[in-house]
This record gives sequence, C-alpha cells and structure tokens, in this order.
Amino acid sequence: MLAIAMPRRHASSHRIPSDLADRLLAWYDRHARVLPWRAKAGARADPYRVWLSEIMLQQTTVATVGPYFRDFLARWPTVGDLAAADLDAVLHAWQGLGYYARARNLHRCARLVSAELGGRFPDSEADLLRLPGVGAYTAAAIAAIAFGRRATVMDGNVERVIARLFNVAEPLPRAKPVLRRFAEALTPAARAGDYAQAMMDLGATICLPRKPKCMLCPLGDDCAARSTGNQEALPAKLPKAVRPKRHGVVFWTLRRDGAVLLRRRPENGLLGGLFEVPSTEWRAAPWDIDEAKAAAPAGTSWRPLEGVVRHGFTISNWSSPCSSAARGAPVRRAASGARSTGCRTTPCPR
Repeated sequence: MLAIAMPRRHASSHRIPSDLADRLLAWYDRHARVLPWRAKAGARADPYRVWLSEIMLQQTTVATVGPYFRDFLARWPTVGDLAAADLDAVLHAWQGLGYYARARNLHRCARLVSAELGGRFPDSEADLLRLPGVGAYTAAAIAAIAFGRRATVMDGNVERVIARLFNVAEPLPRAKPVLRRFAEALTPAARAGDYAQAMMDLGATICLPRKPKCMLCPLGDDCAARSTGNQEALPAKLPKAVRPKRHGVVFWTLRRDGAVLLRRRPENGLLGGLFEVPSTEWRAAPWDIDEAKAAAPAGTSWRPLEGVVRHGFTISNWSSPCSSAARGAPVRRAASGARSTGCRTTPCPR
C-alpha cells in the first residue's frame, strides 16, 4: 500500500494500493484510444509527432486536432521540413485552431531544433522547457511519451482523476500544487509514457466531468470521492471572473477593384502578426463616431454601417460598430499609424 499524507483541510490520510499503476496500465492496454499521433503498442514514439500533437492540443480538443495533425504531417513530415516552411504557410495551415501564438512558436521551435540541435528534440523536461512554446505540461508530456522519462503530466483530465481519487475539496486553481504532489507520488518509473496517456484517457473516457462512468473505472474501488458520493462535485472550481468588455470601431475600406484594406498586427500580444481590418484602439468606453474617424487608416469619406459586431475571447468581450469608405472611392496612402503595422489590400470575396 502507498500511504500518502493529505493536507489537514482534506482527509487525514489516504491509502492507495501499490498496484494502482499496474492496474491502470492493464486497463490502458485494453482500452487505449486510437489517435493519429500515438505509436502502436510496442513501437517507439516519434518525438516530432509527439511534440506537434502536444502543441496543437493546447487549449484544443482531440476531435478538432486530428485533421490538422494529419494535414501538417502531409505537408511537413519532419521537423526539418517544418523549419524550412514559410511562416505564412504555417499560419495558413493553422487557421481554425486558434491561439495563433502557438503556430508562431511552433515554427520558431522547429527552426531552433533543426538549426541548433541537429533535428533532435531534447529528452529531459529541463531542456524541453527552453524551447519556444513549451511549458511545464508539454515538456512533461514529451519527456514521458517520446522518451520514457518519469515525468508527471498534469492536464485537466489528470487533475479531475486525482481530485476525485483523493477527494480534494480545495477549488482549482488553488488545488494545483496539492494535485501535483499526489500525481507525482503515483507516477511509476516504468512505462511512464503509457501511464501518462492512460491517466489522460481515463479522464477523457471514464472519469468524465459529468456523469462519470464509475462502474467501468479500473480505480473505482480506490476512489475516495466515490466512496462519499462526491465525485461529480470534483474538482471544485472558483467562480469565473467577469470578462471585461472592450469597444472599438473597425474601418471597412474598399478599393475600386474590390480589394479590402488590411493591416498586420504587432508581433507580440493577442493574435500577434496576423492580418486584420484596421480599427481604433480597444477600450472600456464606447467610441463616438467623430472621435473614431481620427483613427481612420485612410483619408477618404466614411459612413457608419448599421449593427454591431461582437466577439468573445477567453479574457474579454469585444464589441465593434463598423465604418465604411464608399465603394469606388479611391483609397489614398494609409495614415502613418496604419503603415507602421503593415497595411495591404486583398481581394474582397464576392
């Protein structure tokens, strides 16, 4: 038996059978999900595929990532191929996955691994953490899955399994250090990659956020939350903060040939380096239309368009009315502020 001490605000202690990892791995051998980036049983994982999939899976579901992963492999089968690709081609192939900073870091990382590391990914968490776009979770996942290192992989699925297994009542994110300590105590030295994927699969297919399938769980008899009937309430979470609302005015500018004026966003920050329709700054207070015209990207006549466009990000909600240059009106040279972000025109879809 493994005796793992619990913080006082939880239970006094909780004993976990020493064969828990073996039972979980036996379940995984029978029920592992078939995923395009996973190596077949007994085969060695490809670090490039593991890294590519883990970057794509950040903040994105398995179902969404699958087609993109296959497309990337078809376009760029090796890290060297990806390093040699044009960044705009990578960003275009990434469209629809969101969080575009990941794509830029993906390309930067591929170039670094190809140029400075001989096309080989590091095999330790510490060295993986030095790569662009690789955080603690991704470094642990690559180290464990691609190289068999004993590393504790903590994603949302694993946190849910551990919170229920130990009946951790403290809400996330405050509970993260406690959950990590328990997870580290359970992580075996052998088959570390399979164990990490087994924990993720258990959370994704059995230990579900709602209506967990406890009768099918290989760890059900050892689950402290299940023994109290508390499993669906865990992990507890703090109330979500109210997202602030930001206002701006966008400028829809058409040239005689139907092209629309775009500009490139600054490299750093939200949607860094991507093209957008020019706009005012985004702020808490709504814009007066005459005030907004001072930020217009071109010296032409403007008229307000009806309606408001609203879009929600993870951290804020954006609301914007639109102004339009009259169709057929010449678009003179963009204002200096627009030039600094790289304005261009592109054909307008019919």
